Amino acid sequence: MTMRNSLVWFRRDLRLDDHAALHHALLSRRRVVGVFVFDTDLLDGLPADDRRVQFIYDSVRELDDRLRTSGGYLIVRRGRAAQEIAALAAELDVESVYANHDYEPQAIARDRAVADALRRAGRSLQTFKDQVIFEKDEVLTLAGGPYAVFTPYKNAWLKRLAAQPEALAPFATLPHLAALAPRPAHHALPSLADLGFRPGATPIDAPGMHGAERTLAAFADRLARYDTERDFPARDATSRLSVHLRFGTLSIRALVRMLRARIEDGSGGPGAPVWLSELIWREFYMMILARNPRVTTQSFKLAFDAVRWDEGLPADALFAAWCEGRTGYPLVDAAMLQLNRTGFMHNRLRMVTASFLTKDLGIDWRRGERYFARRLNDYELSSNNGGWQWAASTGCDAQPWFRIFNPVTQSRRFDADGTFIRQYLPQLGGLEGAAIHAPWLAKAALLDKAGVVLGRDYPLPVVDHEQARAKTLARFRVLKQEQQEDS
Repeated sequence: MTMRNSLVWFRRDLRLDDHAALHHALLSRRRVVGVFVFDTDLLDGLPADDRRVQFIYDSVRELDDRLRTSGGYLIVRRGRAAQEIAALAAELDVESVYANHDYEPQAIARDRAVADALRRAGRSLQTFKDQVIFEKDEVLTLAGGPYAVFTPYKNAWLKRLAAQPEALAPFATLPHLAALAPRPAHHALPSLADLGFRPGATPIDAPGMHGAERTLAAFADRLARYDTERDFPARDATSRLSVHLRFGTLSIRALVRMLRARIEDGSGGPGAPVWLSELIWREFYMMILARNPRVTTQSFKLAFDAVRWDEGLPADALFAAWCEGRTGYPLVDAAMLQLNRTGFMHNRLRMVTASFLTKDLGIDWRRGERYFARRLNDYELSSNNGGWQWAASTGCDAQPWFRIFNPVTQSRRFDADGTFIRQYLPQLGGLEGAAIHAPWLAKAALLDKAGVVLGRDYPLPVVDHEQARAKTLARFRVLKQEQQEDS
């Protein structure tokens, strides 16, 4: 039997242009059908109004619209991907399923199961590099091993790109869309309700390819200032593109091409190379995860799994205070409220809140990592894990264990006039000057004037930072001493 179709399995690459798997499918000399599976292995357990599902659905709907405009269509299914893809391949008489690489352990196991099921039916799964410039073992040390420190990895990454500029070449898709299989007359996408979800109360802005294009255009105007303004959460200085990178509504190659052009002609200013470094950090953490899947449950530096984090009811109460934004430290609380309400958290605040949980409250980084995973719009396992292990000093190229952010100092430095704090803690809006960063240190007259009663309008600090710092230093110092005794 001649198999007449190719199936493109869209996952975290919800776009039509510069798409590796779609490109290769379109050149396969078969009719091409697209599919997206709302994978119950990933979605079960999420709230019905999870804003990320809304973002995915809106992006999938736009992808279908663009495929329809080009004469094709997108099939949308809900179920276990390993079963749905194999069943659909049989239904459509598919020779090969095309998809892009995924580097998360659960996704790798899923793809292995799909490949096995297809192989048993005489079909194949073909996958391609798409969501990174360099993957897995493509950037190695001179000794042929993986990097565990970012700066030399970055230098080697840039050196490889200079020697291999074709890594940025776009995958042509639009000129070949005539290969798309025609849309059946009865074709229609299921609704969000059909999939078991409902619109989120605060949906993510600008979904889909069009949203990515608008977000990138807005950021391009402030790219040159990124190096000096990116640390200030009250300013609209970051790219807001991480959610689009997470779901692939724009191409990483297009971003790096834009950055290189801006760096070469000077229009990107000092901000462009700094933002390029952030994109390289993303690939660094993806490489770490791909080579060390154990980091999902263990410290990258295994010795740090012996750290004795606080547990029990007191620790649970402190964790709840952190999650709910009521630690008594305004910058920490405002950051957590921003996350809970919007699904977004500024990168500087991710470091501050993670440091506070692990080194002020003494709570295992894995608990914070899981909470961010549930809340972040742009949740990316590799980056989230890498960031948390960096803050906790358990990861590769992490901050030293004796470096502990002072939440008040961070507040004074990066939100000096309290603009960000006031946005999420309006009850502190009347406080003036330094008082907004540490209300418990404010004079009674200032609190009275602002109408703030600590313990009623805003909590007292759940810990004393200096005491917590001393406890954390002791916690890690014991581990260091034990290591020396064992050596």
